[in-house]
Amino acid sequence: MPELRRDMVRDNWVIVVTESVLKPGNFPINKNGTYVSNTDKICPFCEGNEAYTPPEIAAFRKENSEPNAPGWIIRTIPSKFSAFKLEGKLYPEQNGIYNSYPAIGQQEVVIGTPEHGVEFHQFSVARIELVYRMLQQRYRALAADKRIKYIQIYKNKGLFAGASQEHSHSQILGLPMVPQNNKGMVKYFRQFGECLLCTIIRKEKEKAERIVYESEYFILICPYASRFSYETWIIPKRHFEHLTDMTDAELKDLSAAIKKFFVAMVDCLDDPSYNVVVNTAPVNVPYVGGYHWYMEITPRFIVPNGLEISTGYYTNPSAPEIAAAMLREKIKEGISKINSDFTAKTPS
Repeated sequence: MPELRRDMVRDNWVIVVTESVLKPGNFPINKNGTYVSNTDKICPFCEGNEAYTPPEIAAFRKENSEPNAPGWIIRTIPSKFSAFKLEGKLYPEQNGIYNSYPAIGQQEVVIGTPEHGVEFHQFSVARIELVYRMLQQRYRALAADKRIKYIQIYKNKGLFAGASQEHSHSQILGLPMVPQNNKGMVKYFRQFGECLLCTIIRKEKEKAERIVYESEYFILICPYASRFSYETWIIPKRHFEHLTDMTDAELKDLSAAIKKFFVAMVDCLDDPSYNVVVNTAPVNVPYVGGYHWYMEITPRFIVPNGLEISTGYYTNPSAPEIAAAMLREKIKEGISKINSDFTAKTPS
């Protein structure tokens, strides 16, 4: 079974697939850094190719369509190449100074469209809403298993974001331990007794120089210490910890904001590779204050270099203030175009 092995030097965990090894020819990038396309192969995520995937876990389907057959709108399946298995108990194994745990968890793929070649920014607002309703549904199901301590939602688009399939999809992963990626929020809460992201929202509104867009329930900012060029966070204005705590009105508002931003980002940045990450609070652990869920969108223009790998200190060649201004202007252009098109089509 795959293992979670502790990196004692960096005091972190590494997922190691112990049962197989990818050889150089199996990776999507060859030794010259050129992308090896899989377009000549059958896409398992396309409608009509359901037999090429594991049986579906959940789906939004057209009326009278059968499971694991055409007729689906959004489809969730187990990840065929997951390093995690939701089997057994989480027990430590010691080997001298080394220690590990079995990689207990579950990784699922949420296929956002039956159509190949339709990218996320091309989805309608209604389809984006359905994707996030499915993610909420799967979040609740994974959280019901007490072995799961943290649920990570993410999307990889493009080669430099780590995508292994071209067909648009997101992933949701139930982990048996809580990662330390948001420990700053917990530390701030313990020190000051208030939410760090709520404080950041108040601070960013003072000058609005890093605000990209603001809707009724959400604010989009290029964070002060952005690690990546044009990195943008989507933060709910109301303080709550889990994606599943959104009201219907908030979910609809989020879907509309996502649509506006992704159309603008793809246009402004010439269709980059990107990652989307949803950060939430842990589950099935004693309560810890300070968490406030938010979404990170990180365009990927360059791969990490030696300095970033060795120190964890990222170099961002695009100031967030300038990045926010460019994205903000592009969103305004998009909204103006929609309004002018609507006015032109409205009978006098």
